[in-house]
Amino acid sequence: MLEVLLDTLLDSLKILPFLFLAFLVIELIEHKAGERTLELINRSGRFGPLIGSVLGVVPQCGFSAATSNLYAGGIITKGTLIAVFLSTSDEMLPILVSERAPAALILKILAVKVVAGIIAGFIIDVCLGGRRRKAHIGDLCNDADCHCEEHLLLSVLKHTVQVFVFILIVSFLLNTAVYFLGEDRLSSFILNRPVVGELLSGVIGVIPNCAASVVITQLYLQGGMSAGAMLAGLLVNSGVGILVLFRMNRNLKDNLVILAMLYVFGVAFGIIAGLLSIF
Repeated sequence: MLEVLLDTLLDSLKILPFLFLAFLVIELIEHKAGERTLELINRSGRFGPLIGSVLGVVPQCGFSAATSNLYAGGIITKGTLIAVFLSTSDEMLPILVSERAPAALILKILAVKVVAGIIAGFIIDVCLGGRRRKAHIGDLCNDADCHCEEHLLLSVLKHTVQVFVFILIVSFLLNTAVYFLGEDRLSSFILNRPVVGELLSGVIGVIPNCAASVVITQLYLQGGMSAGAMLAGLLVNSGVGILVLFRMNRNLKDNLVILAMLYVFGVAFGIIAGLLSIF
């Protein structure tokens, strides 16, 4: 067990510099293009799902939370919101980069997320007629906790440490499982089984915290989860976007419908990707 602990610590420390650099780039993008991105979403009109999905895949701090505010204020449609939720990557991208995953794999995952967001968003808007919810005074959030931290380096350090701790915990648990069960047993876990794996991974993805995307990405990289299940979980996961939606949108039924749509579309695309062996 001491050997497992030391290996976990050393492996995690190796990715720490790459993790910091990845978050630094993300924060720079946010500070340079954050407001312009939201303005594009605001003006997207009937092309909201297309623009929202493309912009959502760009790593930006709190983007899903910001679009939740736009939906709560009656500015964007349900389809646009779902498109952003499906395409946003949360902590997936910095982890894949820091773990030096193949560029082809990263680009393929991002491309599938964009396509899934566009398709789901337009289906929802067509079925619902592109209606926007009626907003009420106070539905738009002006609190500081709805946005990223103002100090760039402080925000980078905060996210790096937070995700590093999650990676350390998840890696230790997985390495312990490998130590006691072996890699063959790990690869036969239920999350590697067709359909069932996607359904369970989608449940993990619903958790409105960066821990969910960390767990899903790490499980996939270490062989404890199939590609389809990984994609299902990451599609459903929208970071704190769902949390902000439930806080700002007073219509609980509407929030639950959005959550159900997110889960169904995310799992469905994950199952399809798994059956087609896209990865």
